[in-house]
Amino acid sequence: MDAKHQLDAKHPHTAVSTAGLLIALGIIYGDIGTSPLYVMKSIIQSQSVNPGQIDPHLVYGGISCVFWTLTLQTTIKYVLLTLNADNNGEGGIFSLYALVRRRAAWLTIPAIIGGSALLADGVITPPISVSSAIEGLEAVYPHIPTVPIVIGILMALFLLQSFGTQIVGKAFGPIMMVWFSMLGVLGGSWIAQHPQILKALNPYYAYDLLVNYPGGFWLLGAVFLCTTGAEALYSDLGHCGKGNIRISWIFVKTALVLNYMGQGAWLITHQGEMLKGRNPFYELMPEWFLLIGIGIATIAAIIASQALITGSFTLVAEAIRLNMWPKVKLNYPTDVKGQLYVPSMNRLLLIGCIGVVLYFQRSENMEAAYGLAITLTMLMTTLLLTMWLRSKKVPMAAIVLFVLVYGAIEGSFLIANLIKFPHGGWVSLAIGAALMAVMYVWLRAYYIKRRLTEFVKIEPYMDALKQLSDDETVSKYATHLVFMSSAERATEIESKIIYSIFQKRPKRADIYWFVHVDTTDEPYTMEYKVTELAPDDAFRITFRLGFRVEQRINLYFRKVVEDLVRNKEVDITSRYESLSKQHVTGDFRFVVLEKFLSVENEFPLIEKLVMQAYFYIKQFIASEDKYFGLDTSSVKVEKVPLVITPVRDVALKRIS
Repeated sequence: MDAKHQLDAKHPHTAVSTAGLLIALGIIYGDIGTSPLYVMKSIIQSQSVNPGQIDPHLVYGGISCVFWTLTLQTTIKYVLLTLNADNNGEGGIFSLYALVRRRAAWLTIPAIIGGSALLADGVITPPISVSSAIEGLEAVYPHIPTVPIVIGILMALFLLQSFGTQIVGKAFGPIMMVWFSMLGVLGGSWIAQHPQILKALNPYYAYDLLVNYPGGFWLLGAVFLCTTGAEALYSDLGHCGKGNIRISWIFVKTALVLNYMGQGAWLITHQGEMLKGRNPFYELMPEWFLLIGIGIATIAAIIASQALITGSFTLVAEAIRLNMWPKVKLNYPTDVKGQLYVPSMNRLLLIGCIGVVLYFQRSENMEAAYGLAITLTMLMTTLLLTMWLRSKKVPMAAIVLFVLVYGAIEGSFLIANLIKFPHGGWVSLAIGAALMAVMYVWLRAYYIKRRLTEFVKIEPYMDALKQLSDDETVSKYATHLVFMSSAERATEIESKIIYSIFQKRPKRADIYWFVHVDTTDEPYTMEYKVTELAPDDAFRITFRLGFRVEQRINLYFRKVVEDLVRNKEVDITSRYESLSKQHVTGDFRFVVLEKFLSVENEFPLIEKLVMQAYFYIKQFIASEDKYFGLDTSSVKVEKVPLVITPVRDVALKRIS
């Protein structure tokens, strides 16, 4: 079976089909799909000459910029180029990083910056989408308080996350089909009234706006809002498959361009007027359709928010597997492959979204903060993609052209977005910086701990282990004692585990198991290897799990033991005489060693700060047994000191 058919067998929803196209519409186009709600309004209000005044140069130039941004940035860079950089069918900045990280150590930096900025963007996208939709009600009810409604919708959305989105998800595709059809029909009806707007497809108008219009270059910050969802499109590759994304994008882009053109046509018919709080998007609707349109827009905005929340959960799960995030609890509320729920991230996003709504109040204020963080993510993706193109032996001339074109485009967007910094852009950058700090601390602490964890050969301790197992003067700790080990070599074990078995309190057991989990760069690897260390006395199990596989070690361990019993490689019957006669299975007990920072430490300032930050954050997080999916009734979490550098000279004097 070739790679393509293997992938389709693993992920049937990624095969090109009507169902696959509907799933793609429902999952990945939320952010891009709801951009017509605020992009043109933002362009008209962001001009420096007469903010809010409808100028034909601005309208034609703005529409032209939007069209060519969707073409160059979304279509060519993401849909045609970046989707090829899939990691066994999975996409997103961390999947891309997993593909290229072995080429250079410094690639960790763009991965951390890009991942943090994408998560920070997730705090502003739901409020701006929902606010833009709800503010349409002001056309019918001018004095309606929108802030409480927006907060209420967001709270309901986040509270629903713990139940999973399987049922709601089935409705997403058809609803977004209705949404995009509505965009196309509304836009097309206005283009028919003012067909001259079609000349905006000429790139000259974009050039004229950016070069000749006063302050035109800075309008790129508003134009950029039309493509912010392109990164999420790549992140959701694993849910839909590139075939479905590429085909559905033709329909989506057509609907978007028609709607933007329609908004341009409406604006041209009102040239010279002030916008005065009107939203060109809602002005396309006939009065009788307005409430229906607002309802459809609100549902589309909720779907857009849902897609970004789900993407944030996936991003956090990948960061954990790449040692860039604390091992927080992950839930899998439904049986849909890849769908997960991260309670801690859900709470953080909810608090962040409510804070954004209360601080900015209105969508036009949020537009001032939106886009700056995601520009950084796109630049980092370009950097990682360049390394991926090199690994694929793409001709250097093509790589240089790619870097120059997209370096110039995204560099321009970044510079234009920097003027948003004092107007609220600092909010997303501050959130991104905090997330970046956590990722840096976690990754650096992982390498420090790995460097300082002492591993010893396990072979010399096997005789002592057998003798302890047979020593009836020591009370039995468990029939089967299972240690979680970080030793990558099957012949080694942490010295702390040996200390725990023999010295802390002798832990006598009939069979000792040492379990190691190795996270692979492929997303859905599920393999294991068993090494017999001492016949019927000690075994090592190494799990090789992909970075998107649920860590249910309790379940996987039980499955491995069942296989070993079936193959007559181990006898798990209780060794207690009375229970053995009844063929009762022996009890299993897991031991997880949790490190704490010893007071006996002297080490460099940077490492000291990193480790202090690491252990400070760690105190707010549940112990690792929850992350590994171990049964808490049979788990012992044992604290062991992490001594970085012991204090060597102690000025202690004996007196008589």
